[in-house]
Amino acid sequence: MKVNNIIIVGGGTSGWMTATTFIRLFPKKKITLIESPNIKTVGVGESTIVQFRQWLSLVRIKDEDFMKHCDASYKFTIRFTNFNKIDSGRVEYPFSKPEPIDDNRLNLWYFKKILHPETPNTDYADSFYPIMAMVNNNKVYKGKELGNFNFKTDTAFQFDATKFGLWLRDNICLPKVNHIKSNVKDIKINDEGIESLSLDNGDVIIGDLFIDCTGFKSLLLGKAMGEEFISYNDIIPNNKAWATHVNYTNKKKQLIGVTNATALKNGWVWNIPLWSKIGTGYVYSDKYTTDKKALVEFKKHLKKQKFNITEHSFINIKMRIGIHRKLFVKNVVAIGLSAGFIEPLESNGLYTVHEFLSYLTRMFERDNISQWDRDVYNYACRNTFNNWAEFVSMHYALGERDDTEYWRDNLNRNYDKEIYD
Repeated sequence: MKVNNIIIVGGGTSGWMTATTFIRLFPKKKITLIESPNIKTVGVGESTIVQFRQWLSLVRIKDEDFMKHCDASYKFTIRFTNFNKIDSGRVEYPFSKPEPIDDNRLNLWYFKKILHPETPNTDYADSFYPIMAMVNNNKVYKGKELGNFNFKTDTAFQFDATKFGLWLRDNICLPKVNHIKSNVKDIKINDEGIESLSLDNGDVIIGDLFIDCTGFKSLLLGKAMGEEFISYNDIIPNNKAWATHVNYTNKKKQLIGVTNATALKNGWVWNIPLWSKIGTGYVYSDKYTTDKKALVEFKKHLKKQKFNITEHSFINIKMRIGIHRKLFVKNVVAIGLSAGFIEPLESNGLYTVHEFLSYLTRMFERDNISQWDRDVYNYACRNTFNNWAEFVSMHYALGERDDTEYWRDNLNRNYDKEIYD
C-alpha cells in the first residue's frame, strides 16, 4: 500500500498531534483533517511524562514556543498520596535518575526505615534523587550540574491539552493541512478498508490511509471496521471520572512542578497545577459508587483542600478502558482514545499518542506498507500498552488499603492478563 494522501478524522489533541507529526516528517504528503464542529474535546489529559519531550524534539517544537499559549508549567515528579494506607503520606516518583547507589548505602537506608519506621516514605526520594531538593523548595533549575538531573530529558509538562491542540493547529498545521469542519455522515467500505467518507456538507473524501482520532467512539476502527475491543477492566478498576478546574488560593505555594494523585475511598483524585488554574478530577469505578456519591466525595475533598468550588462546573466522563486487538487494519489506523486508554494514572493518555505515532512513522521510510508492517505495528502498540497497563495496575495491587470494598477488591484481584491469545 502506497500512502501519499492521509485522512485524519477527529481533531483534539491526538488529531492535531498526528497532523503535526506528518507535516513535520513527511511534508510532501497530502494531509486532510476532518473535524466535527459540534463535538467538544475531552480536555482533561493535562499532564505528560518525560517521553513527551522526545516527540517535541521529533517535530522540532521548543518549550518557549508553546508553553505560554497553553497555560503550561514544568513537571518534575509524580506524587502519590495515601495509596498505601489512609494517612500514610506521600510517595514521590521523580523523573530523573537516582544518584549511583552502592549496596551499603542502600542497605543503610533500609535499616534506617526498619529502626525508625516513622521515617516518611518521601525520605527515600529525598536521599537518592538530587532533583527533590528543587521540588521540595518549589524551584525550577535549568543548569547542567545537579547530580544526574538533566533539565532537557528529566522534565515534563502540565498544560491545557485543548489549548495545546489548538496551538498545534494554528501554528504548525494550518494552512499546510486541509482542514474540513464537517460531520462524517457515511463510511463506504471495500476489500482494502475504507473507500470513502461522505460528509454532511456534501463532500466525498477518498484517501490512501485513514487515521481514526475520534475518541472513545472509535468511529473508523471500532464502528466502521468492526475491530474487536479488549477490555482491561479486569486489571484496571476505574471507568468513570469527574473533572473540573479550580482557582488558586495561594498560587505561590500551590503552583508546583508536581502532579499529585490522592487516593480516596473509591478511587483517586488528580491535581495538576497549570499556570493560571489547577486541573483536578476524581477517577473512580461505578461498580462501587454512584456518580452522585462520587461527586459528593470529590467536592468534600476539594473543600478540605480549601478550594472554592461554588463557581466551577463539573464534567462527568465515561472512560472506555482497554484497547482494540489490532490498531492498524487494512488502510485504517487508530491514534489516541480511539485506539485504547488505560486511565489517567501516571499521565499516560498522551503517552500512547506520541509513542504510537513514533511506531507509525517508522514504516513510512519504506515506499510500500505491507501486512508485515501492520503486524509489527500492532504488536509494538499492544506490547507498549500492556506494559503500561500492568505498571498502572501495580499502583493498586501493591498498596495495603483495605478500608473500603473498592480497595479490598484491588488487593484480591487477579492481575495475570494474557494479551496475545
